[in-house]
Formats: sequence, structure tokens, C-alpha cells
Amino acid sequence: MGERKVTNKYYPPDFDPSIIPKRDNWRAPGKQIKIRFMLPMSIQCQTCGEYMYRGKKFNARKEDCYGPDGDYLGIRIYRFYIRCMTCCAEVCMRTDPKNSDYVVERGASRNFEPWKQESELNKKIAEIRKEVDDADAMANLESRTKESKKEMEILDALQEIQDLNNR
Repeated sequence: MGERKVTNKYYPPDFDPSIIPKRDNWRAPGKQIKIRFMLPMSIQCQTCGEYMYRGKKFNARKEDCYGPDGDYLGIRIYRFYIRCMTCCAEVCMRTDPKNSDYVVERGASRNFEPWKQESELNKKIAEIRKEVDDADAMANLESRTKESKKEMEILDALQEIQDLNNR
């Protein structure tokens, strides 16, 4: 039974490792590898109008992007190619590390995502509030005093709870 778990291999005396062919480097420009890819967002095919939803698995081809948009702050950008489920049209998308997202380049369009618009709207509102607070010194002082008063009330309530628990 011990012969099943042999970890060493027999190499004949006339074995020459230089005869073994080298594997191609897939990172060379223009080289692609096949991967199993899950859609990160819902898209609609521009050819047939088929909806492909987030989480759908595809066999995809992956390649590195080269040129000026090949990386962002040292993070490599990848391009993925998939085919539509019904019409077999090619859809191309790439990573977008700047926004922690993906960008559909061709073959499909991204569906509307309300939570993304909501987060952008919240960012804009926060920027506007910050500009208003910076412009008006009295309003800025009042908001800071309100925040400190609220913080003191929270600390007092926390102290009361701790005192009750210590009894």
C-alpha cells in the first residue's frame, strides 16, 4: 500500500531536461488565456438586446492591456472578451481600478444601477455642504458646537449605562 504515496520520481540516466519544451508566456503582448468569468454587473447585448445579469458565468478570454492605459498606479488593467448567450456577438470589458469597477468597451451597454447613482448623489451633496460650510465661518462654528454638544450627550449617556452595569 505504501507504493501509492511515492513522492519521488525516477529519472533515467540519459534524461536531458533541455529537451522539454518551454511554456509560452501568456503575458506577452497579444497573448490571451481562457478563464471562467462571472459578470460583475448586468449588461444588455447591443446586437440582439439580450439581458445578461450579474453573476452569470462565461468562458472568457483574458489579456493584459498595454500602452498608456495599461496600468493605473502600478495596478495592471485586464481586458475580458465574452460572447453573448443568444447571438454569439463578442462583448469586451476591462477593469477600472481608479473607480474599483469595470468598463464595458464594446458589444454591450451597462444597465442602470440605482445604488450607483445614489452614491454619486450623496457624494455631490457632501461636497456642496462642505463648500457652504467653508464659505460661512459662523455656520461652520455652529455646526462644530452642535457636533461637540451631541458628542458630550452621547458620552454622558454611556457613562450612566456603565454606572448602572457596575452596580
